[in-house]
Formats: sequence, C-alpha cells, structure tokens
Amino acid sequence: MTTRRTSTRPVAAQGPATEEGRGGEETTEAATTGEGTPLNPHPRFSLATVVVDCPDAPALADFYQRLLGWEVKFHESDWVLLRPPEGGTGLSFQSEAAYRPPVWPERAEEQQKMLHLDIRVDDLDEAGAYAVALGATLAEVQPQDDVRVFFDPAGHLFCLFLH
Repeated sequence: MTTRRTSTRPVAAQGPATEEGRGGEETTEAATTGEGTPLNPHPRFSLATVVVDCPDAPALADFYQRLLGWEVKFHESDWVLLRPPEGGTGLSFQSEAAYRPPVWPERAEEQQKMLHLDIRVDDLDEAGAYAVALGATLAEVQPQDDVRVFFDPAGHLFCLFLH
C-alpha cells in the first residue's frame, strides 16, 4: 500500500492538533481505584475516517457522495474526504495505482475483500435502482432476502439493508 500525505491531509496515526503542532499526546480522564490509581489508562482514540483504496479517488468519491448525500470536506487529485452533513466518521478515498478489486464470493488465491459497507435504506428496491443508476452493479449472489449486495464502480462490495 502506498500512503502519500501532505500537511493538509488528515493523518489518523497522529494525535490531535496541539499548541506544539500535530501529533500531540492526549489522554482521557481515566476511571480510578479508590486510591487514585488509573484502572485503564490509555491514549484517546477517535475514528476519523475509513480510507478506501481505489484506482480513481475523485470518481469513486463522486459515486458515494451522490449515493449517500454526503459533503466533500477535502479534495486532492488522489485523495477525497466525505463526511455526513450531521457530522460523524468520514469516508475517504485514496487513489492506488496497483489497486485490484476483490472477488466475491471469496475464492482462494483471489483478491479478498478487506471490508464492506452496510448502508441502511428505507426501500430496498428503490435504493437498489438508484445505486445502479449511479454506477453500482447488483451482485449475482444474494445471500439474504432483506439485504442487497452490490459492487461499487471500483469493485468494492456494499450492502443495502432495511432498517
């Protein structure tokens, strides 16, 4: 995996910005024993975004922006960050020249999926038709009646399900 970063991109491995700059150490207020000893001291973690590798970050981000109705918060030629309008964990797309789409259902010796997105919808048929109109492909194998499995334009799996 090639990871390229500039100072303006989110860097999940660094801590939050501090007066000293990026990467400052921060701890949470830990619960303590009656003697003041921390029960489980640890650094603070907060999931900022899930990064999806793909051959063309702007193109795949455009697909998910239209599918989810999310906002572009950051855009470079090889990196795009989307966030829901109400806030929360984002979805980022990173261009990777050596990207290979996964095979599903999984087969030995083939590229395996690393994760998939589960997306809640109000109407499976309507949402599925919309996803296909945007460029998704309905998977041949559909293991459940109340879930629809699709491939996005870069070949990643995502599932639509009723809430």
